[in-house]
Amino acid sequence: MTQLTPQPGIMDIALYQSGKSHVAGVEKVIKLSANENPFGPSPKAIAAATAAAPGLHRYPSTDHASLRAAIGEVHGLDPDRLICGVGSDEVLQFIVHAYAGPGDEVLYTEHGFSMYPILARMAGATPVVVAEAARRVDVDALLAAVNDRTRVVFLTNPGNPTSTMLEEAEVMRLAAGLPDHVLLVVDGAYAEFNEGFDGGAAVVDAHPNAIMTRTFSKIYGLGGLRVGWGYASRAIIDVLNRVRQPFNLSTLALATAEAAVRDQDYVVFCREQNAKWRAYLVEELAAVGIPCDPSHTNFILARFADQDEAEACDAHLQSQGLIVRKVAGYGIPNGLRITIGDEDSTRAIAAAIRAFKEGPAT
Repeated sequence: MTQLTPQPGIMDIALYQSGKSHVAGVEKVIKLSANENPFGPSPKAIAAATAAAPGLHRYPSTDHASLRAAIGEVHGLDPDRLICGVGSDEVLQFIVHAYAGPGDEVLYTEHGFSMYPILARMAGATPVVVAEAARRVDVDALLAAVNDRTRVVFLTNPGNPTSTMLEEAEVMRLAAGLPDHVLLVVDGAYAEFNEGFDGGAAVVDAHPNAIMTRTFSKIYGLGGLRVGWGYASRAIIDVLNRVRQPFNLSTLALATAEAAVRDQDYVVFCREQNAKWRAYLVEELAAVGIPCDPSHTNFILARFADQDEAEACDAHLQSQGLIVRKVAGYGIPNGLRITIGDEDSTRAIAAAIRAFKEGPAT
């Protein structure tokens, strides 16, 4: 008898692990493991969600026209070249679904977002990892890895969990060096934490085989609603819309995200607070001998002497109710990724790490 079996590659998928939220035996915790906005959504976004609630019995729009118009207005982009998804993750899924399959290869870098190989295997494609250079994307290594089977190249910029960022000239060089049959995906989930950074829009405008993705989950504080978007040529957007379910975003998500993107004063506040407390935490860690690369995100990657020290520090932090993210699964066993919180939580994590490094008083 023939058995029911999944498509090739499905059982090779390692389940995605989200940031830890609880510590056994600790009632009150400070969660700094998932790069969430400590200030939550904009008050205007919350008001929009409340106003939308009575209409939840109605189906949402299928074209997301109002949200796309708002994104286009704020970022100076053509709304007809935008697509919205259930988080930027869904847009990334559209891309791999539409452009890769069995026999194809999907490239990503060694410290890139862990969803990339999962998405490749979902489509039956082969994920190919490319080495980075000191936690920075190596454009030459990526270009050298491209072959006739390559269909998609994922670039996380700024990086996660590294927090490092490639300058625009290097991203342009990468895009220019790719053959026409390869789609470059510039994943800009943390773009808004860099004032004046377009997230890759100029790269997309210069290269028809490029797409930029963004999210409302980070600086906008809407991780619980799952809203993201992509910007590409009209030809690519037309392809992606053909694999997008018509009602993929709810009425609540659409209204809330539109209000959030229009409240740029709140974005500026969050970016400034993040920069202030990120600088404080980096300085505090440096004072006790823990280096961090310059961060372009709402987290820092603290590097310890080795994996044992990183794990010991993580255990100490958990005992204090402070949850950060171990990143051995991202190829950085001696690192801890620490989300930048508000003043109280940032001071608490800095004090706890200092106490760990200095040891018990004698």
